[in-house]
Amino acid sequence: MSETVPSTTAPGRGPGRRARRFALAGALVTILGASLVNGVLPASAADAPLSQSGKATASSSERGDLPASAAIDGDEDTRWSSAFSDPQWFQVDLGASKAIDKIVLNWENAYATAFTIQTSPGGGEWKTIHTTTAGKGGVQTLDVSATGRYVRLNATKRSSRYGVSLWEFEVYGTGSGATPQPSATPTGTTTPKPSTTPKPSTTPKPSTTPKPSTTPTVPSGGNLPKGPVPPGAVRVAEFLAECPYTHRLPDDPIVMPGLAGGSHMHSFFGNTTTNADSDIDSLLEGGTTCSPKADLSSYWVPTLYSDDKPVEPTGTTFYYLGEGIKDELMAQTRALPLGLRIVAGNAKATGPNDPTSSSRWSCLHAGEVGSSKNFVNCPAGKMMESYLDFPHCWNGKDLDSPDHKSHMSYPVNGACPASHPVIVPKLRQVLRYPVSGDPAKFRLSSGPGYTMHADFFNAWPEAEMERRVRDCIRPVVKCGADGTP
Repeated sequence: MSETVPSTTAPGRGPGRRARRFALAGALVTILGASLVNGVLPASAADAPLSQSGKATASSSERGDLPASAAIDGDEDTRWSSAFSDPQWFQVDLGASKAIDKIVLNWENAYATAFTIQTSPGGGEWKTIHTTTAGKGGVQTLDVSATGRYVRLNATKRSSRYGVSLWEFEVYGTGSGATPQPSATPTGTTTPKPSTTPKPSTTPKPSTTPKPSTTPTVPSGGNLPKGPVPPGAVRVAEFLAECPYTHRLPDDPIVMPGLAGGSHMHSFFGNTTTNADSDIDSLLEGGTTCSPKADLSSYWVPTLYSDDKPVEPTGTTFYYLGEGIKDELMAQTRALPLGLRIVAGNAKATGPNDPTSSSRWSCLHAGEVGSSKNFVNCPAGKMMESYLDFPHCWNGKDLDSPDHKSHMSYPVNGACPASHPVIVPKLRQVLRYPVSGDPAKFRLSSGPGYTMHADFFNAWPEAEMERRVRDCIRPVVKCGADGTP
């Protein structure tokens, strides 16, 4: 999506990664076998990365589900991926000064051809311990001799048009020296590794939330209240809702209100009561599949068909983000008004080059396939993903418009245009479909893949939405489904 649409082209794992795993596993078996003959295990078998108990930060993250913390969690199926620009950095705080003798970089297909490794005891002083201008990706083991609390990868040149991405960043060595004081954190290190994701909120549905007027009141001024930044918070402006599939109907309460059966087939998520007659009152009285249960909103998309059989996504995440806006404007973000309706994408797009077609299709963990506005050919066993960003500049007065789009706009050069001056959280829809193979067998109820579009009818209780904007978006804090860090 050319305006502020998220990338979906981060390369995933290719067949070479699996082959390397088997080769490494075979080598390990050989080593272990030889050692057991002598009755001992190799010393390296007992090694655990110092980084795995550390805290990771990065210059950027491509998406909310690709954080820096994923590259030190010991899980080779999770990763960190940067924004699509140079330079980028990734950093680990070991918690105390350590003697470091080895660093292992386990690159995803998007790697850095030029980078340095630096260490620091704190206070912003860095020492370069490794430099390369001919990186080849894969698994790189660097033998080093250094001491430091902070270890940083500075990637200065990407191997492709994507960002840089690591499955794992492992630092090995032994403990040494006293633990520096927190004030010694080097410049640029502000995002600790998040704690375990909190359980979803069980906040009950409000029973007396009033229906909003057609001309919502917009607070004046830019100094809106924002929550404090708690210790250990991840500095990404985000909260989310997981809203599984509920039902299918040829209805559209935004574009064709009151006309049951008047639309192409839609797949609905979240609110369980959505139909052609839905309005804010009925949604607030309905149930939901969302986590948190406080989110009574309705989300819907054209139904996907594979060989003319409907297929529903098994992954349905709706991110609310503070993105596309300059940092100094983030604190001006207002809550999405109750009853706001937004449509993204274009059901009538004429081709993949149509600028109004803003959805992206890609393959989970198969980034070498790339992304497209049309369907992609995913390897067997991989899932096809759809990403779509909604506009998040509001005109401040209308909950809908005749074309269902004119009351909203995308930012321009990091700011909302004068015609749509109110910044609201950006809704990012990520759907994962359990299909793969020849794209010719897929279609949407609206047509080819480039006609992918989505509708959002906001039924978050006002207090819940305002709390999340105050505590997560304005202070730039990553929150879980319950709206807390």
